[in-house]
This record gives sequence, structure tokens and C-alpha cells, in this order.
Amino acid sequence: MSATPDSTLANPEQRIADLQRQLVERTAERDEALKQQTATAEVLQVINSSPGDLTPVFDAMLERAMALCEASFGGFFIPEGERLRAAATRGLPDLLNDFVRRGYAFNQNAPRPVADRQRDVRSRSTHIIDLAEADLAEWPGLRAAVELGGARTMLNIGLLKDDMLLGMFSVFRQEVRPFTDKQIALLQNFAAQAVIAMENARLLTETRDALEQQTATAEVLGIINASPGELAPVSDAILKKARSLCRATFGALFLSEGEHFRAVAVSGGTEVWHDRVRRGFRGSDIPAVAPLLAGEPFVHIPDLAAVDHAAARAAVEAVGIRTLLTVPLRNGGALLGYIGASRPEVRPFSNNEIALLESFAAQAVIAMENARLLGELRQRTDQVAELNRDLEARVAEQVEELGRVGRLKRFLAPQLAELIVSQGDEKILESHRRDIVVVFCDLRGYTAFTETAEPEEVLDFLREYHGALGPLVSQFEGTLDQFSGDGIMVFFNDPVPCPDPAERAVKMAIAMREAAGTLIADWRERGRDLGFGAGIAQGYATLGQIGFSERSGYTAIGTVCNVAARLCAEAKDGQILLSQRVNVALKGSVATEQVGALALKGLTQPVVAYNV
Repeated sequence: MSATPDSTLANPEQRIADLQRQLVERTAERDEALKQQTATAEVLQVINSSPGDLTPVFDAMLERAMALCEASFGGFFIPEGERLRAAATRGLPDLLNDFVRRGYAFNQNAPRPVADRQRDVRSRSTHIIDLAEADLAEWPGLRAAVELGGARTMLNIGLLKDDMLLGMFSVFRQEVRPFTDKQIALLQNFAAQAVIAMENARLLTETRDALEQQTATAEVLGIINASPGELAPVSDAILKKARSLCRATFGALFLSEGEHFRAVAVSGGTEVWHDRVRRGFRGSDIPAVAPLLAGEPFVHIPDLAAVDHAAARAAVEAVGIRTLLTVPLRNGGALLGYIGASRPEVRPFSNNEIALLESFAAQAVIAMENARLLGELRQRTDQVAELNRDLEARVAEQVEELGRVGRLKRFLAPQLAELIVSQGDEKILESHRRDIVVVFCDLRGYTAFTETAEPEEVLDFLREYHGALGPLVSQFEGTLDQFSGDGIMVFFNDPVPCPDPAERAVKMAIAMREAAGTLIADWRERGRDLGFGAGIAQGYATLGQIGFSERSGYTAIGTVCNVAARLCAEAKDGQILLSQRVNVALKGSVATEQVGALALKGLTQPVVAYNV
């Protein structure tokens, strides 16, 4: 059985025609793919060669997209708040081009135009086959494309970054002819590249802005450091940097003078405006200042022409201000002034620009505070210099006296020396009479001890004895009259008066008895039989300085001293004998017992004595 011949072999002409047709199709596909790859490479090259500059990138993308997508005209649009503005256009009729360049109202949440369309929610792409049949009531841009440009078919690709709309690619045909899937994919690829370019530009701009801000801040701080206390150069520098970095046309730095504000630095604008702001004005009369007085952190007026106020209208008509920003200079709760920045066109300041102006305001406050502190420091320095001159004169006068007082402390009681220092003279040393309480104490058996002991042993004992009893005199604020061997004389109520001299004297004597008792017990163990006794009397005495210029002392003379000494002589070991007047002055604060009337040597009348 013979085989049936293959149809292609039977019709070789048809086979050749099919192969030629496939070759043409594949060549066309290859050429189209090559064109797309070439266009993509060229766009990437433009992106790499224009870091941070988006205009050539958008122009290159739009040119290649229109050529490859066979579009009549197209544009790249950027949202600015609630408006949409063309950043790049190609092929648009003049009227339509003017319309999109100025910008128009745009609501990205408005419903899409209903018509024969394809929509990719994920990429925000919209393909409207015939715009003439679409509901364009909420789409003024598309209405303008139809009415001013004769558009019929539209392909729109949204540029998204983290669900935020950065812009849109829109291409149009003036005839009803849908875009192919490959053309849609190509525009989506360009849109992705545009997002990368915009993100690179944003990062580059932020880096450049941050560097400029840091540089400006460093320069201003350098001027603050180089001009301590001088506000003029600092204010001019701050205003210059703030105006430049915030892209403001006019600027001024105002300081508060009560309810009025006056410009101390101005930049931009006319001489008439300079003269007006330098003369000053009432803050509550200005719409951009009154809220600062109420505590607002800043005032931002996007369009001053929309403010119904005489001052606002005057600023618009006379100076041409449209957008205005004021940032306060505050130190704590006090409003020291403010910085104003403005533009002649309606172009609101960004959050970064507002924050930047607030940073410059903070630097101005630092400079003002430094100037205030420096002024106060200079004033205080002058005051201190004057005080130093007075002090030097006083010190010169007192050096000799202080040296003399230092010598007095070697011979006088501490209270007396301190009193002389406080009063600045020695009148207290002059002879005078005063009611005092005198304490006299000594040791029983001391004479026998000195007769049998070696001089070194006597001196050792006296050092211990005086070292134990001496500090008690200062503790109870008594005046030490003398150390005479084992005898100690102390008086109270002079030179410094005290309210309870009798009680202080008795309590000091009790403390001395306890301290001496410890020493005596120790010396008895060494075979030395000693005891302690004291006598205390109260009465008037004559007090004053005795001696000569090289050596002097302060003492009391009178019967009261003799009575205290005689009572001490009568006291047995451990006794503290008081005169009747001292006992009465105690008012029972210290337990005593009556000893009886004692006939004391040198006194004609017996003395009633009491024992503590």
C-alpha cells in the first residue's frame, strides 16, 4: 500500500508563503521588542544622568511612550494637594496645554468615568476606549482633553508608592482605537521607572536640603558665637538663610516692644514696605500676628487675598504678598517677636519648611538670650569691679586691724576676741561694771602633790587637767579669766550677755567635776591623792583690760571674785559651793542642799552656802 503524500510537500508554494509570513511576524515582534528595550534603556540612561532632576526624565519617558504607543498627545501629571498639574506635556494643543500647566481641581477618590473601559485596581491604570461615551462630570481634566484636544481614547497609568499617588501618565488618541496589552505594559513599565526616579529625586532632595540646613545652622551658630551680644548680624544671617531655604520671596524678623512689633531685619520687597515694617505696628491688628499673641505655634495663610481684613488687603495690594507664614520667637511663655516669610504667589509652605523656620526661630531666641545674659554679665561685671575697688580699700584698712585682732586672740577669751572683730574696735576692753557669775575651781591636795612629784610629772598632769576642763569653758560659753596652776577662774554674762548665767556656770562646774573625777581616779591608781572642788558666786564686778602693749589680758575684779575663790577653798573633794544669790537664780533647775553660814577669810559677814 502506497503512503499518502504530506500536504505541505504536495503544496510547497503554500509552505514557503507560511514561512515567510511567520518570519515577517517574528521580525516585527523582534523589532517592537527591540524598540521597547531601547526606549527603556534610553530612559534609564536619562534617569542616571539626571539625578534629582525629574523634568528631563518625564520628557524622555513621554516622548518614547507616545512614539511606541502611537498616541496623539500626552502628559505627566503631579498632584499638588487637591489639584493636578502637568509637569511634562507633548503634542497638546495650546489651549489644552495652558489649562493643564496651570493645574485644575482633582479628586483621586472620585468614581472612575463609566464607559467601555479596562481598569487595573492594583496599578491604578484606566483604559477608556471612547471618551465621548464616558461620564466625565467629576473629571475636569478629561473634559478639557475632549473639548480642547479632541481626545477619544485614553490610557492612564497611576504612579503609586506605598498606596500613595505620586503622579499619572496619560496618553490620548484622537480616534477611537484601543491601546494594545503590550502598549499598556510598556506604559506601566515607564510608570515604575518614574516612581524609582521620583523616589531617588526625593531622597537626593532631602539629603541636599538636610545638608543645606545643617550648613546654614552651623553658619548661624558660628555668627552667634562670633558676635556675642550683637543681634543685628545674627538677625540678618538668620533671615537670609531662612528666606533662602524656605524659598520665600519676602522675609522679616520682628521684635516685640510691648504690644507693638518692629522689624529689626528685612529681606526682599520694596523700600516702602521696609520703611513700614521698621516703623512697627500693633500686633493685635495683624491677622498673621494676633494668633501668636494667643499662643498659636505658628500662623500659615495659604492665600492672604482670601482673608477679609484691611491689613491683609493692604499687604496684598501694596506689597503683593499672597502666601504668608509667621513663626513666633518664644522664651518660656514670653513672646519676644516673630519671623515672617511670604510669597507673591499662592504656594503654601510645606511642613518641612515650617519646621525649618521654627528651627531658625529657636536659634534667634538663643541669640537674644545670649545677648541678654551678656548684657547682664557686663553690668554685673561693672558692679563687681566697683565693689572690688571698695573692698580693696576696706581690706587695706582692715589688714592691720585683723593682724592686731589675731594677736588679741592669743591672750583673750574667744568670745571677747570675736566681739572685738564684730564691733571693729576695742571699746569692749575699756573698764566697765556688770553683774556676773564667777566660777573658781582647783584641786584638793595639789600643793602636796607638787612637793613630792617631779616637775615633768606635774606638767603632764596639768596638760591632761587643762585639756579636759578647758573645752568645757567654750562649750558653756564662759569667759576664761585665767589658768593658774590647778586654779581656773571663769565668769559668765560678760563680755557677751546671756539670759541664764547662773545655770550655765553651775552646769559647767558639774561637767568639770565629772571630767576631773575621771582624771583623779586614774592618778589615784598611780598613788597620787587628789580631789576637786569649786565655788560659784554672783555679783557686780569691774571688768576690763590689764597689762601692757606687748602682753595684755581681760579680767574681772571685785568682791564676787573673792567670794567665789573663798567658797572654792572651803569646798571639800567633790563639792561645788554656791552663794545664796546663785542658788536663788537657779530657781530649782539644779538640785542643791544648804550647807549653812560660812565665815570666809577676808569677809566680815558670814556667807550662806549651798552644795550642788
